[in-house]
Amino acid sequence: MIAGVVIILLFMIIPLFIGFYAASRAKSSSADYFIQGRGMGSVATFFTVSATWWSAFAFLGSNASFYTEGPIYLTAFAWNILFGFLYFIVGKRIWYLGKKFNYITPSDMLGDFYNNEKVRILVGLVVIIFTIPYLQIQLTGGAYLIEVASGGIIPFWLAALMFYVVILVYVWVGGIRAVAWTDIVYGAVLLFGLLFAGIYLSGIVGGPTAMFEQLQQYNPDHLTLPGPDGESGYAAWISLCFITAIGALMGPQLWLRMYAVKNGQLFNLMPFLLSVIAFTYIGSLLVSWTAVLVMPGVENADQILPLMLVEYAPFIITALILAAGASAAMSTANSQIHAVSTVMTKDFYQRYTNPSASHHQLIQVGRYFLVVFSALAYFLALFAPGLLVTVGLIAFGGTAQLIVPTIGALFWKRSNAYGAMTGLLGGIGITVLFTFVPGFVSPLGLDPAMWGLVVNATLFVAVSLSTAPRNQEVVNRFEEALFDFRDYEAGGIEEQKYFKSS
Repeated sequence: MIAGVVIILLFMIIPLFIGFYAASRAKSSSADYFIQGRGMGSVATFFTVSATWWSAFAFLGSNASFYTEGPIYLTAFAWNILFGFLYFIVGKRIWYLGKKFNYITPSDMLGDFYNNEKVRILVGLVVIIFTIPYLQIQLTGGAYLIEVASGGIIPFWLAALMFYVVILVYVWVGGIRAVAWTDIVYGAVLLFGLLFAGIYLSGIVGGPTAMFEQLQQYNPDHLTLPGPDGESGYAAWISLCFITAIGALMGPQLWLRMYAVKNGQLFNLMPFLLSVIAFTYIGSLLVSWTAVLVMPGVENADQILPLMLVEYAPFIITALILAAGASAAMSTANSQIHAVSTVMTKDFYQRYTNPSASHHQLIQVGRYFLVVFSALAYFLALFAPGLLVTVGLIAFGGTAQLIVPTIGALFWKRSNAYGAMTGLLGGIGITVLFTFVPGFVSPLGLDPAMWGLVVNATLFVAVSLSTAPRNQEVVNRFEEALFDFRDYEAGGIEEQKYFKSS
């Protein structure tokens, strides 16, 4: 038990050192604090995107899904590929426009493109409201892992508080630079940790091959859709694939990383790299389906990984792997806390309260919002528990709705603010209706957010075509920028010279 506590303390201390070192390298500007002065390099970009993309949803939620629902979570291989290509196709354009027009938040780009303050406010609210539940599951998952890794010496409430305080301190002092550098450590630990857990624990039943043979003999429903409960069929497969990939991409933490990238060429390898790391989910599959054989009937499936480790692995290995799981949670939580504080600072405080705020004032206000949103997530973790995948899908379903006005901004010059607002409100309304209102069931078994996207896109196109187009000067400005982007992609523009003159 003492060894577990020591590992946890080291796990907590390392990011603090990284945070203070990052602060010593930082520049005294709000752009550096929020998006690293648009100078994030290749290694930091890959690991911070990967670690932010992987979370307690992936590390613990994937095990719960394989354990209770059968193979449905294997759609993760598809959504990793989809996320990678979206990051390349959509993200690279967001990066380019952000660098050209000095955008920092999602509201910056969409509010400017649609030339409308109501769009700006609505996007900011969507980003904040639907990021908080996802932040909650990071604290919940991370705190539980710390509790187990300590052998119960550190109770859940204290583990969550420790988690909250450590993240708050290093993000406070170092901004996104501290987050990215910490994610390099976390990313490596969590990816190898989950794979090792799967290989090690499957040895209980004779290894992966023996595990599949026994599962086919005793629990064949776990190997085919719609799974043992009969509810995880192809509709759920499609929903999970699209909503997870799109919802994660549209989260503010990923927008900030798109803006922060130093060079557009760094986007080109991301589809391949993010697809490769999907193989880490094999670790989840091996853990969970081994547990189906040796530990059936676990009430809270989110606990299946730590329960298996505690039961069948030496304590040192258990503590190390659970620290990797806490890494998954912390690497996403730090990004989300930083992102929502950035949105509140730039989109609401600076724009509507203090337009002439200095860099020092913006950084300080951003830090105050760190405290507020961290405290809110801590409260939700203690008093509003829920299955990690369920809560995560609700959060993704809301942020996923932003893809429609974003695609409109990047690829359709006839789109306008009326269509963007009507589509967003309609899509979110349908998602909320089918998720929370008794008596309303999502048709065809699809996730409510899928119908939200259908309604969103339909209203967006219909209302945009039936109302006045955007101001022609604004249209021309963006058309010229996107034309330049195509030249840049074709190698017709030297990046350094072009952005220096913009």
